[in-house]
Amino acid sequence: MVAAGGCAGGDTSGKPAAKTLVVFNAGSLALPIRIAFDSFAVGRSLTLEQESAGSLETARKLTELGKTPDMVALADIEIFPRLLVPKHTAWYVPFARNRMVIAYRPSSRYASEISEANWWRVLERPGLNVGRSDPNQDPNGYRTLLVLRLNERRLGQPGLANRLLTQWTERYVRPKEADLVALLQAGELDYMWSYESMARAAGLPFIQLGDSVDLGNPIDSLFYHRDSVRVRGAGVNDSITFAGAPILYGLSIPRNAPHAELAAEFVRYLILGDGARVLRAAHLDVLTGARFIGDVTHSPFIVTGTP
Repeated sequence: MVAAGGCAGGDTSGKPAAKTLVVFNAGSLALPIRIAFDSFAVGRSLTLEQESAGSLETARKLTELGKTPDMVALADIEIFPRLLVPKHTAWYVPFARNRMVIAYRPSSRYASEISEANWWRVLERPGLNVGRSDPNQDPNGYRTLLVLRLNERRLGQPGLANRLLTQWTERYVRPKEADLVALLQAGELDYMWSYESMARAAGLPFIQLGDSVDLGNPIDSLFYHRDSVRVRGAGVNDSITFAGAPILYGLSIPRNAPHAELAAEFVRYLILGDGARVLRAAHLDVLTGARFIGDVTHSPFIVTGTP
């Protein structure tokens, strides 16, 4: 029989065993969460295990595969009420915002010409390699479609969105937008659809698209809402429709999370403590003030027993 606190052939240094926090997160949140956790864990025996994927794919790990992490952080808060609440998590909290951009390299074709005023004309030119993520797995993918439709509506040019999509080969559709960064940096892509935070973190130049289409300005919510995209839902025969809306990231602690107390402590750190400052330094536009949505009796404030 092995004594408590030890194991045969294990660590005999007398140090407490490291606690592991398991986080399922959107690809665009992988680096910011890692950086924030490293700050959170200073002087403590803690480790982080991350699984990064498109946010729809992340949610399906809970709904289809039955996995239960300690925390889930998604690039679209709408996925929580659509797929995860109330069965898999009781609440969620918006904690950051973003906007869609087009990232490129200084050596990308037509880089000296493309701008906010003409990006759709440039991207319609033949021969360009343009990357985007899969709308059935990743919010960046369906937000790309929404931006194209909103831009078509803004310009009064019916068919423009489909012309652009037809021009871009399916070869450069990836499960999540984070997968495209290396392709762009290596010169395989000329342009990629991205979030501003990711482009800044990777040191990539990017084209802003304008408030009326980039899904980044709450003032334009009504215009965003005029277009929608239907994607695969929780199962292969299910579908969900996402209407245009300002980009909001959200996080939660699933029901029956193995390390709910530690996860609650980390959530508090991210949204109320120094973690918010760390996330901002990692180029995330963190919201001020936590607004929990759902059954707040299960929020970190209750879990930790702190008002």
